[in-house]
Amino acid sequence: MSATKESLPERSLGSQGLRVPAIGLGCMGMSQSYGSADAKESVATLERALELGCVFWDTAEVYGPFANETLLGQFLKGRREQAVLATKFGFKTEDGKTVGLDSRPEHIRVAVTGSLKRLGTDYIDLLYQHRVDLAVPIEDVAGTVADLIREGRVRYFGLSEAGAKTIRRAHTVCPLSALQSEYSLWERNLEEEILPLLHELGIGLVPFAPLGRGFLTGTAQRAEDYPPDDFRRGDPRFAGEHYEANLRATAVIREMARERGISPATLALAWILHQNPQIVPIPGTKRRRYLEENV
Repeated sequence: MSATKESLPERSLGSQGLRVPAIGLGCMGMSQSYGSADAKESVATLERALELGCVFWDTAEVYGPFANETLLGQFLKGRREQAVLATKFGFKTEDGKTVGLDSRPEHIRVAVTGSLKRLGTDYIDLLYQHRVDLAVPIEDVAGTVADLIREGRVRYFGLSEAGAKTIRRAHTVCPLSALQSEYSLWERNLEEEILPLLHELGIGLVPFAPLGRGFLTGTAQRAEDYPPDDFRRGDPRFAGEHYEANLRATAVIREMARERGISPATLALAWILHQNPQIVPIPGTKRRRYLEENV
């Protein structure tokens, strides 16, 4: 493994000045949802990401919960400036479990204080509301984040899996730099309404699961074949006839990649990057070999 630092082309996310590498790294799987974690391999993957210039890292307070932010903070100790960190607020936890939504202004401040401490930093590059909380007006959420930006604790604001009306309302109060949502050759529900809106407002898109949760790459398994702590075990898209239908639907992508002599992951990411210069996918992985393939 070479220790030589490389770089990736940069892209702008939104119109507020945020620039990041064209491909980011989703870090959730290093701590939850995708089977057992391997701390040693996770650290090696983060080190390799630095070497490759893949330094736009996505985490959240509820990943673990808290363990994922702690992992990144410990890894970046003494070199915080080498990564662009995105994290999220919006859930409440009790006894280590997520028990509901909470985007009250006072809770946002508590969450951000905790994230800053775990990440070992005095600022968050990109702060998302993780899920829309219907009990709290989005204007109150956006106003609180705007205050945090003025205070220097946060640099840019984003939403995750928000609808068109919520995006417009939030953007009016505190300009959004990014929306994070699922988008890929396999999952294209954003194209009718959300993508045109983001283009209109000058907001970037950060797609998670850009490889179709394994369907585009041919690595998806049946739900029952995943370990009990893997969320895909309970996802209906991986069960029964849905699994078979999704596998057939994505077979053409794998065949196109084979004909071109490239990996399905390369084809899937190239397609996303070609859609718009303000789209930055964050394929998640906890293994170096997949990181290298994605980059």
